[in-house]
Amino acid sequence: MSGHSKWHSIKHKKAATDAKRGKIFTRMIKEITIAAKQGGGDVDSNPRLRTAIDNAKAANMPNDNIKKAVLRGTGELEGVNYEEISYEGYGPGGVAIIIECLTDNKNRTVAEVRHTLGKYNGNLGESGCVGWMFSKKGLILVSKEKIEEDELMEIILENGAEDLTDDDDNHIVTTTPENLSQVTDAIKSKVEILSSEISMIPSTYIKLEEKQAHQMLKLLDKIEEIDDVQNLWTNFDIDTEMIESYGS
Repeated sequence: MSGHSKWHSIKHKKAATDAKRGKIFTRMIKEITIAAKQGGGDVDSNPRLRTAIDNAKAANMPNDNIKKAVLRGTGELEGVNYEEISYEGYGPGGVAIIIECLTDNKNRTVAEVRHTLGKYNGNLGESGCVGWMFSKKGLILVSKEKIEEDELMEIILENGAEDLTDDDDNHIVTTTPENLSQVTDAIKSKVEILSSEISMIPSTYIKLEEKQAHQMLKLLDKIEEIDDVQNLWTNFDIDTEMIESYGS
């Protein structure tokens, strides 16, 4: 089981908690807005927007919120002008971290990211310092309870997916970014999915001893609490026992 697979599933579970606080809606609205701004408001010609809207609907976001976010992105409604920006840095033990933000104030965001990294045993690095360790991929998460591996494998092979792995609870389908929508649609025609997104896959993983592992989990929690943070990727190899003992 890869560290990324475990982290991907943890992110999905955390999203359910964030939804109760309304935080995930804010992030999804930002993503819909920037997707519409960059690629237009037509989901048929804008795969990023379609994925963003599908994820918002899966989280039970009201259709009116989705529509307004699209219209703000296309300029038909007045709204905040968000900018995409990524930061790279390190956590305890030299773990690589990529932090993707959508912000209307870069100075505020970089200050919050730098402060959080420094406070919780990490540090902000130069652009490109860890990005070379990651590859951009499409990832689709499907519950093992919904479909058998052989059936899912047949679907994804017919539609050009790259790989099928798993963690304790879920199948994880890997695609090229360009093929994410096609593979997602093919799976959704047969079974409900948990999530579909563009992600960053590390080429190598770092496993930490218990103390540093708990420090790293604390740092990741604090980074995700920053309002402007949209996505977070790491090459931290998360061990199930470490997660279970975290906070205990």
